[in-house]
Amino acid sequence: MKVVSTIEARMSSTRLPGKVLRPLAGKPALEMMIERVRRSRRIHQVVVATTVNPADDVLEQLARRLAVSCFRGSEEDVLDRVLRAARSAAADVIVELTGDCPIIDPEVIDRVIDVYLEGSYDYVSNGLHKTTYPAGMETQVFATSVLAEVAHLTHDPADREHVSLYIYEHPERYKLHNVESGLPEKHRAPRLTLDTAEDYELIAAIYEELYPKKPAFSLDDVLRLFDRRPELLALNAAVLDKPVR
Repeated sequence: MKVVSTIEARMSSTRLPGKVLRPLAGKPALEMMIERVRRSRRIHQVVVATTVNPADDVLEQLARRLAVSCFRGSEEDVLDRVLRAARSAAADVIVELTGDCPIIDPEVIDRVIDVYLEGSYDYVSNGLHKTTYPAGMETQVFATSVLAEVAHLTHDPADREHVSLYIYEHPERYKLHNVESGLPEKHRAPRLTLDTAEDYELIAAIYEELYPKKPAFSLDDVLRLFDRRPELLALNAAVLDKPVR
């Protein structure tokens, strides 16, 4: 089976416009994320799933420079965009990622993929219910055929914006599984997703500290950094997640 990672990215973020191109250790955040995702041992191809908005031309240019596939589709109907991006790469399995996760750990990604490939699940994630991973490690794995079915079943705007929402809100129809981290409670709390200026301040600090010495730094490296410098966690501690519905 061909396993394809789709990375949803656009320039017109509501809380922090242009966030995916904010510099981290001298490179755009999206480039850093792609660099990390490419270290996955299970992913065969990466596709940047961006929009037809002219503002996102720069993201297509970035993908081309990095020799990464790029698909451009609807800005509002993200489900359709991801489905068509996966089909453009002849994907059997979609690893759905969002472009606001420049700290994502390829070992975490591979763990979720392995559980999916070895089990008999329709959907495997590490973020179902109460997540046991820090925000920013979200990985969702499901068959392209399942997403194609969902595309026919729902036209609810929330379902179309949040690609896999319909799947995990219908456990009576789909067999779901959550991958637990095994991390202690204090290591589940950090917010490693890029959505606000405060998030950027933290993530930039992490990259400045870790990337020069170890470009392939892991989640464990980040958590050890927080143990050494707990004051970093205060940078975005007050930021609240946006509700899905």
